[in-house]
Amino acid sequence: VQLQASGGGLAQAGGSLTLSCAASGIIAMINVMGWYRQAPGKQRELVAIITRGGSTVYGDSVKGRFTISGDNAKNTVYLQMNSLKPEDTAVYLCNQKTVVRNYWGQGTQVTVSS
Repeated sequence: VQLQASGGGLAQAGGSLTLSCAASGIIAMINVMGWYRQAPGKQRELVAIITRGGSTVYGDSVKGRFTISGDNAKNTVYLQMNSLKPEDTAVYLCNQKTVVRNYWGQGTQVTVSS
């Protein structure tokens, strides 16, 4: 099982980045896909999740700026990040859940300069 995340990097404040995360090797149906983030010295926090049916939940700090979407057929989740702020700097972790297991990607660094 592998979750391959891509799209991180450096952006200026006010800019945009798009993350993607594709899962391979998972046989069971994925029910929830999402993104979390962890900045140095801080706890991991929810960025956004999307259910198989398309329902979404966003962390308060990203509401109105980030958009999550998913492709169930490809087991791929995307995160469109707009109006980036320096406080969005963190390692972004992809997560995909089946009924019985919880899978994490290796993380991709997002750095936003002021």
